[in-house]
Amino acid sequence: MSKHFWPHLLRVALTSLLALVACVSQSFGHARHHGKILGGYFEEWGINYAGYNIADLQKNGVADELTHLIYAFGNVTPTSPPACAIADPVAAYQNSALPSVSGKLYTAPLYGNFGAIQQLKGLHPNLKVLISLGGQAGNVAGFVTAARSPAGRAALASSCIDMFVKGNIAAGVAAPGLFDGFNVDWEFPGAADTQNFTALLKEFRMQLNALAKTTGKKYVLTFDSPASPKKYVNIDLKAAAAVVDFLTIDGYDYAGADDKQTNEASSLYDSAADPMYADARYIDATVRAYLKAGVPAAKYTMGLPLYAVGWTGVANVNHGLYHNATGASPVLLADGSGLCPKPDKTAASPGCDTVLTAGFATYSTIENLTNKYGFTAWYDSARVGATLYNPARGTFYTYDNPAAVAAKTAYIKKNKLGGAYVWALNDDDANASLTKAIAAGLK
Repeated sequence: MSKHFWPHLLRVALTSLLALVACVSQSFGHARHHGKILGGYFEEWGINYAGYNIADLQKNGVADELTHLIYAFGNVTPTSPPACAIADPVAAYQNSALPSVSGKLYTAPLYGNFGAIQQLKGLHPNLKVLISLGGQAGNVAGFVTAARSPAGRAALASSCIDMFVKGNIAAGVAAPGLFDGFNVDWEFPGAADTQNFTALLKEFRMQLNALAKTTGKKYVLTFDSPASPKKYVNIDLKAAAAVVDFLTIDGYDYAGADDKQTNEASSLYDSAADPMYADARYIDATVRAYLKAGVPAAKYTMGLPLYAVGWTGVANVNHGLYHNATGASPVLLADGSGLCPKPDKTAASPGCDTVLTAGFATYSTIENLTNKYGFTAWYDSARVGATLYNPARGTFYTYDNPAAVAAKTAYIKKNKLGGAYVWALNDDDANASLTKAIAAGLK
C-alpha cells in the first residue's frame, strides 16, 4: 500500500466526519444551546392588532433558535365533563389570509395559526410545539372543576390530547401531531388545589405515556409557575416537578405599573437601596426557593421579558428609580416619537406600540426610545436590569437589554439551569434581536 494512501485516507475520513457533524448540527437546528431549552410564547391574538404571524418566526430566523414554541392559549372549560376548547377558532385554524411560512398555499380546511405551525414544523422537524392551557383568569374555574375528581382529571386530559395532540381540531378539521405536548398554565392554584394540581399533571403524563406507546413519539409536559412566594406556596413544587419535563418559571413582573413606586421588574439580584429589599422580588431569590423546594436545576427554565414596564409622574431623582409615580405610563407610538392617540385593542391603532396597554411597551418600542426623545438609558450591573427615564415627561421604564440578557444567560449556565424562555415573541424587534441574544448566551 502506498505511503501516500494513509494521509489521503485520513483526509477523506476527516472530511466525512466534518460533513457528518455538520449534517447532525443542521438536523438539530439551533436546539444546540449546549442542551439548554429556549422556549418562546406565541400569542394567538397577536396576529390581529400586533400583526405578528407564525411566518415571522421563519422570516426573522428565530425559528432556528427555539427548541420549544409555546402557543398561548387553549381554553379549559368547566363543563360536565371538563374539556379543552379553542379560544379563537378564526385565528387558530380558519383565517385563510395569513402569510405562508413555507411559500406554499395552505391546504383546506386547516388555515390560520395551526396551518402555519404545520408548515413551520415541516421546515423545523426538531422544533417542539406545545399548547399552553389556561393562562387567563377565565380558565381558573375549568382547572378547579376538572382537577377536583379523578373522573374530571381523566376527562380533561383526554379532551386536550384528542384535540391538540391527536389533532381532532373540529368537525372535519384534522391535524394529527400538530402539538407535541402541553404547558399547563393554571393561574393560580388555591390552597385547596395543591394535591389536585399534582394529580392533574400525573393524569396528563399517564395519558401521554400511553399514547407514546402506540405512536413511538415522546410527548412533552410542562407547567408554568409563578415567581411570587404568595402564589407558588399552593403548589407542591417537588411533587409537581417530578411529573413534568421542565417548568416555565416567571422571571418578570416583580414590579408592576399598578405599584405606587418604580422598581426593576426583572432584576437578577437584590439591592439594599431597594425599598422592597429582602422581599424576594428578584430572580435569584426565586431560583434558590425553587431549588430548595426540590425542583431539579435542569428542570428550571427562566422567564425573560421582551417587554418593558413603565410609570409616569416620576420625579427626577436617581433617574426615576425607587420613586413614587402617579400612574402607569401611557401607550406610545411604536417609533417612540409620541403618544398613541387612541389605543384600542378592538380597533385599528396604526403606528402604536402593539401591547396597546398602559404601563407596558414592547422591546421593539423601547429600542426606538433608547437615548432619544429625551430618554436616557441606564444599566444596573449590580442588580442586572436596564431602565429608561425621561425627566421632562416624568416617565420611567424597566426592561431587559442585551447586557441584562448576557448576565442572565451566564447565570443560567453557571447554576446549571435548564434554560430560558421569553414572553412574548411578538414583543421583540423585527429581527428578533433580544431572543437571538438569549440564544447566543445559552451556547
